Amino acid sequence: MVMWLNGLVAYIITCQIKEFIQAHKMKTKSQVKVMSRKTAQAARCFTRRTLLRAGVATVASVAAYGPWIVKDAFSSSGQCNLFVWPGKFPEIIRDRLSDKTGIKIHITEIHSNEQLLNKLQSTRGRGFDLITPTLSFAELWKGRDLLKPWDLDRLPMQNVHQRYIKKSEQYWIWNYELYHLPNLWGTEAIGYRTDMYQARYGDLSLGDLWSDDVKGKIMGRPQSLLEGIGRYLASIDGIQPFENGYNDEDTMRDIWSVVTDYAIRHKDWIKLFWNDSSSQQSGLRKNGVVIGQTLDSPILAMKKAGEPVNFMAPREGAFAHMDGFAMPVGVTNAEQAYELVKLCYDPEFAGEQATYAGANSTIKGAEDYMSDFAKNIMAEVYPSQAMEKLWWWPSEPRWYAEIKSEYRDKFLAA
Repeated sequence: MVMWLNGLVAYIITCQIKEFIQAHKMKTKSQVKVMSRKTAQAARCFTRRTLLRAGVATVASVAAYGPWIVKDAFSSSGQCNLFVWPGKFPEIIRDRLSDKTGIKIHITEIHSNEQLLNKLQSTRGRGFDLITPTLSFAELWKGRDLLKPWDLDRLPMQNVHQRYIKKSEQYWIWNYELYHLPNLWGTEAIGYRTDMYQARYGDLSLGDLWSDDVKGKIMGRPQSLLEGIGRYLASIDGIQPFENGYNDEDTMRDIWSVVTDYAIRHKDWIKLFWNDSSSQQSGLRKNGVVIGQTLDSPILAMKKAGEPVNFMAPREGAFAHMDGFAMPVGVTNAEQAYELVKLCYDPEFAGEQATYAGANSTIKGAEDYMSDFAKNIMAEVYPSQAMEKLWWWPSEPRWYAEIKSEYRDKFLAA
C-alpha cells in the first residue's frame, strides 16, 4: 500500500510540474501574447512546499475514499449550461456533444445580443457556463466585469483559422486578455425567389432592392436595410464610406441622415420587416416577397428542402458576422465548458456542427467533414471573390447603437 501511495505522489507531482511548465510556454499559435490570471497566480504562488502539500492532500483523499476517485477526477462528466443562438446547437449536435464528453448539456436560446447582455447583467454573470455573443458587440461587454478571460493554453488554438482569431483579437482583448473565441460565422445578403427573379453573381447589388421592378415586394430588418442603403450609396459615391460613421457621432449623423431620407422615400418598396428566421421564410414562401436582405441560414434551409429560392452575395460584399464563445464570470462548470470548446475545435465535429447549423465553420479542415450539399452551397454562395469582399460588421461604440436606434425608429415611424 505504501509503495502504491508513493508512486501516486510521484505521479501527481510530475503532472503538476508538467502543467506548470506548459502554462508558461509562449503562445506561438495565436497573435495574443497574454498570460492568463490563473497562470500568473500560479507563478506567484508556486513553491516546492505548496506542491508537496497539494500532493499529500490528494493522497489523503485517495486513501480516505478509495482509488476509484482518481478516475472521476479526470473524467469529463457533470453538466454545462449554454446560452446560445437558435439552431447553432441543434438537438443532434447537442446529443453528440454529450455522447463524446459525458457532459449533460442544458440549452437556453438567445434572441438578441441585447437580451444576452441584459440577462447576464441581471444575474451578475451567473447562471450560465458558456455563452455565444456576436463579434461586433464587444464594446457592450467591455468594462462590465461579466466575463472571464480564456486560458488559451488549454485549447487547440492551432485548429482555428488565423483570420478568425484576428477578428476576435481586434475587438475582444482588454486587460491584456482575450474574452471571445471564434465558433461559427454567417452572412446577411440577398435572398430571392428563383421563379420570380433572376440574378447573377457580380451583377446583383444592394441597390437592386430599390429598383422599380420589385416595388412593394421586398423585406429586411429595419436597421439592416439602412446599413445596406448606406453601403450602396457609398459604392456609387452618393455618400462617404459607410464605415466612417463608426469614427464619431457627427460623421455618423451626416451619413445616417442621408441614408434614412433615402429609406423613407422608398418605404413603399417594403412588403414586410422580418425579425427572425421563420418570418424570413414565410415572407418568401407565402407573403408576397420576391427579394430581400436576409440571413443566409433560413434561405439556404429552404433551398435544401427544394423550394425555389436562392441566396447570393451582392457585388458590394455580404455583411458578415461571427458568433464566438465567452465564459461568464460566475461560471460554475468551467472544466466542462473548456471540454465543449475543445470538441467544437475538432475538425470533424466542427464540420458536423456547421452542416447541421447551416452556418460556416472557423476551424481548419472542417469542410472535409461537411455534407456534400453544404460544401456545394459554400462554393456557390461564397466564391473566392465573395470571401475577399466580406464586410464584417465593426464593433459598435455604445453611442453608435443609441443613434442607430434613433434613425431606425424615425424610418419605422415615417
